[in-house]
Parts: sequence; C-alpha cells; structure tokens
Amino acid sequence: MDERDWLAEQFEEQRPHLRAVAYRMLGSLSEADDAVQEAWLRLSRSDASQVENLGGWLTTVVARISLNMLRSRKTKREEAFGVYVPEPVVGRADGTDPEHEALLADSVGLALLVVLETLSPAERLAFVLHDMFAVPFDEIAGIVDRSPEATRQLASRARRRVRGARPSPDADLAAQQEVVDAFLAAAREGDFEGLVAVLDENAVLRADRGVVPPGVQDEVRGAANIARRALAFSRLDLEIRRALVNGAAGTVTLRDGEVFAVAGFTVRNGRIVEMDILADPERLRDLDVTMLED
Repeated sequence: MDERDWLAEQFEEQRPHLRAVAYRMLGSLSEADDAVQEAWLRLSRSDASQVENLGGWLTTVVARISLNMLRSRKTKREEAFGVYVPEPVVGRADGTDPEHEALLADSVGLALLVVLETLSPAERLAFVLHDMFAVPFDEIAGIVDRSPEATRQLASRARRRVRGARPSPDADLAAQQEVVDAFLAAAREGDFEGLVAVLDENAVLRADRGVVPPGVQDEVRGAANIARRALAFSRLDLEIRRALVNGAAGTVTLRDGEVFAVAGFTVRNGRIVEMDILADPERLRDLDVTMLED
C-alpha cells in the first residue's frame, strides 16, 4: 500500500465522525458532505507525515471549513426566507440505517438544529465541538480566533439558549409514532377536537417554504391554530408516509409522486410540542426518499 492509499484508508475511517461534526455545524447533509470532501482535498495536498493526530487535525479542518460556510451563508440569507428548517435525515419508520445511527448518535433532532440556527457561527462551533464532541476550549480557541476563556463564554451562551429553547422529547419511539398517527388520523377525519387533544396547548409549527412573499405566516403557535392549519392541508390530495426524521417520528408527504414536504415531530409527555416542516421545493428536489418505497 502506497502512502496515498494509506492516507485514503485513514480518512475513510474518520469520515463518519467528520460528517457528524459537519452536519451539526451546518444542518445540511449536502453541505456536510461538501465540507468533508474539502477536508480530504486539503489533506491530500498536505504533508501528512507532519500530522501527529490525524483525527484531531481533520476535525479542526472540517470545523474551519464549516465555520466559513456558516459565515458565508449568514451574509447571503435574505429576510424573505422567513422560517428556516435544516435539512432532515430521513429513514424508514421501521428502522434506522446504520449510517444514520452514526450521524445522529446523540439525538440531533430537527428541533435542536432549528435552535442551533439561531446561534452565531462562532457560538455554534464552540457548542458543537465542546459539548457534543468534547474538544478542549484551547483547541477551539484557535479556530474562532478567541482566547480560551472567550471561547468558553461562547459555548456557555450557546448552551443557555439551547437549554432554554430545546424541548426534551419522549424517548419511546413507538409512543411518539402513536401520537403522530393519532394526529394524522384526526386530520384525515376532519376531527378538530381530536387534533387539539394530541397537541400541547403551546405547540409550535414551523414551515420552511423557501423564499416567500412578505406577510406569509410560516410559524404557527397554539394547538387550535395548528389544528386549523392541519385541517386545511388535509383537503389537499396528498400521500403521507411514515418515516424516521432525525431519529424521531416523522412523515414524508408526496404530491403526484413528488416529495411535497418532510415533517419532524417533537413529542413530549404524550403530546406534540413542535412540528418542523421542510417544504422548500428547491431543497426537497434532491432529497432521496427511495428508502421509503415498498
């Protein structure tokens, strides 16, 4: 085995970890894969013999690339986007793909990714690397060009925001699915009271439809308001399939054979507390849902 083959083999061993880091940083599988590929290109152009800890070196490289991507995205995103829902990881409802299990090892649900989107790029990097991957602040400080103490404060601010905004979902996946099934059945039957019964009174629905005109409501709060929205959508000719969305109960909705929306549900104490829906046609176009086919 020559040096390049050996390097490629070592990189492939690190790929699942690097992809997990990038996904938590970027909330997009496609962008995460781009970041990981760029890390490989940088490694292949470097003198790897000078790298003592290849895994740590690659994690730092992927973090830097992701940070730059986040900063670029933040300057380009327009107010017209309204609600932004990260790109979900979709799998069959009857089991998680092993690759997905590695990617979502610490329950990175859509609700958490939505909260991470509210952080500054530096806060997000400090929180993800330290709290999710136990990278020391001394190492993170060099990536964000801050002192270790300032970096610790970045992570602390991020942690407070995440704890304050992130709902803790029920752990039992089967119980989650029962609640979501009850919600879908009530919507099909036009049962307003049935819908309200499975929604937390302070439930939140977020729908990302891409660029929308000013005044279009993409965030709905309160059980009654969400129930009315669900009844309106139930009148459309849609096919709804069960799915795992970021490891939790969710749905993929089809219209005329094309993906119309992907929804992630956060169920707590037997009621739906959050619904995060990706319905941006441009972003859904490349989403692979072939694993849901019978």
